[in-house]
Amino acid sequence: MCGIVAFVDNEKPQLKDTLIKKMKDRLIHRGPDDEGQYVDDNVALGFRRLSFVDVKSGNQPIFNEDQSKLVEFNGEIYNFEELRGELIEKGHTFTTHADTEVILHGYEEWGKDVLQKLRGMFAFIIWDTKTKEMFGARDHFGIKPLYYAQMNGTFFVGSEIKAFLDHPNFEMELNKRALKSYMTFQYNVTQETFFKGVYRLPEAHYFTYKDGKFAMEQYWDEDFDPTDESFDQAVDNIDNVVKNSVKAHTFADKGIKVGSFLSAGVDSSLVTALMRPNNTFSIGFDSGYDETKQARELAAKLDLKNTDKLLTDEEAFKTFPLIQYYLDEPDSNPSVVPLYFLNKLAKDNGYKALLSGEGADELFAGYTAYGFNTKVKFIRWVTEQLKKLPKDQRYKLGKWLEGKHFHGSEHLYRNLAPARDTFIGQAYIFSPAEANEYLKPEYQDGPSITDLLKPLYDKCDEKKPEMNEVAKKQYVDLHRFMPGDICLKADKMSMANSVEIRVPLLDKEVMKVAETTPTKYLFNDKGTKWAFRMAANRHLPEEWATRPKLGFPTPVREWLREEKYYKEVRNLFAQDFVKEFFDQDKLLQLADDNFAGKVDGRRKIWTVYTFLVWYKLYFIDNFKLDESNIDKAKVSAEA
Repeated sequence: MCGIVAFVDNEKPQLKDTLIKKMKDRLIHRGPDDEGQYVDDNVALGFRRLSFVDVKSGNQPIFNEDQSKLVEFNGEIYNFEELRGELIEKGHTFTTHADTEVILHGYEEWGKDVLQKLRGMFAFIIWDTKTKEMFGARDHFGIKPLYYAQMNGTFFVGSEIKAFLDHPNFEMELNKRALKSYMTFQYNVTQETFFKGVYRLPEAHYFTYKDGKFAMEQYWDEDFDPTDESFDQAVDNIDNVVKNSVKAHTFADKGIKVGSFLSAGVDSSLVTALMRPNNTFSIGFDSGYDETKQARELAAKLDLKNTDKLLTDEEAFKTFPLIQYYLDEPDSNPSVVPLYFLNKLAKDNGYKALLSGEGADELFAGYTAYGFNTKVKFIRWVTEQLKKLPKDQRYKLGKWLEGKHFHGSEHLYRNLAPARDTFIGQAYIFSPAEANEYLKPEYQDGPSITDLLKPLYDKCDEKKPEMNEVAKKQYVDLHRFMPGDICLKADKMSMANSVEIRVPLLDKEVMKVAETTPTKYLFNDKGTKWAFRMAANRHLPEEWATRPKLGFPTPVREWLREEKYYKEVRNLFAQDFVKEFFDQDKLLQLADDNFAGKVDGRRKIWTVYTFLVWYKLYFIDNFKLDESNIDKAKVSAEA
């Protein structure tokens, strides 16, 4: 796991050399073990390394045999040994045993089709010194980030946006159009980031850059196509592929410690039970939001060591600005806080890699937001029968249910109405109309919910007109929530602590099984991701396999109703710069009413607070992290 950054322009090599050193230093948290760079008349590439495979000789950039091509890579390729053998048979000469070199020789041999052969998480760039062309790609699910920008004659690409900030041709400007949709979704949903002119390379895409021209293409996509199989066959298939994936994801050189996260949920518990690491890690809050008790209990049942920590509200709240700095863009998902400290706990105990349970909910339909809205079994059973109606009749009944209020109406509506009418993702903080009430006019412009989601729903209909509505919701999450929130915060919070998160449930081989598993086995009247839970039940105590999803519970409600933290948030809301974005009086009233218990505005307040903390760090304080000012980030929001 590493940090990469590069730029292409016509400046003199001496200047490039100085600049790339500064730029890669911004990424030292992603790779404290080693560094490397390459500079010529056309390009500068910088690299920071966190080493796992071929620790002694795997530093980057790595060149091919005739020095005509070089690669920088962030991630892990889990089938690299198999590909290495195949490429050696084809005549390629390897100088390292690192998985990085497989990408380079694979590109020489197969061109862009190397992407069809890679199994893993990756973001990489390859520079051809003869053709002056750059080729780069991001993995199938967007586990690893990759950003790019073209400004003032310079093309930038890298693992984090902050690596671009020290280049004189980079212009730091707020992307005003990102704010409104962020207020709805809790993260930036668009491909253009909060930094105007800086874009994310989408998941499962590659790009080329040559002679000032940038182009990108999609190389892979999910294809939900259920097979005709029995429930037991589905459970067997899930069990087998997950066991295989967990095994593949534990690889590292001798002496590198690989552990796992462990919570009260089924996903991380299954990964832990299959992996059986030397140490598991759990986090909780001393204010009552605590999953460490259940984690310790499971670890004891599995005869595993568990290391846990209870966070104080003080340390969690005060570190929040630093967390937003590492994220690059504001993300108000409260789970970023415990996730940061969970990785820190692992690092403090000497671990460099952790397996985690991300991905199961998207691949195997685990979210209650897909339409699991009642505890009454009879209503769930009736709903399953009505779902068998022809599509037109289902949709008509769903339309009739919209706005109705009787016991079970919400569950019926979300299961019978079209997915595009009922589902936008896993968060819905401000409605667009509510956002406009708080935002100043110049920030009310931005892509609508329809603009952001219609292309995905249209693609579902084009792929398969009879696609299951739950599968459509999974597809939307896999292309919005997964790369924009789940994977992004997992990468940034782990890399902030120089730790690598591996996600064996978010794997293309697991996806092959997930997309062929009949939805009726996953999402039904019994529960969510049911066949997955039954596979987990083979390895876990039953109460773990059927336990409802909790995520990382975070005491935002308590913080905002405790006078100390309410005042801290309110003081930020009262600062002059806030008037540029928001109706300040309305914002202060929301904070006051929430503190008084008149409304439950915690998620709205936290979403606005997150943006303001982030904006102040980057656009007012011009914050740059180093060992001498780490405490400044913790108090920046109070200034």
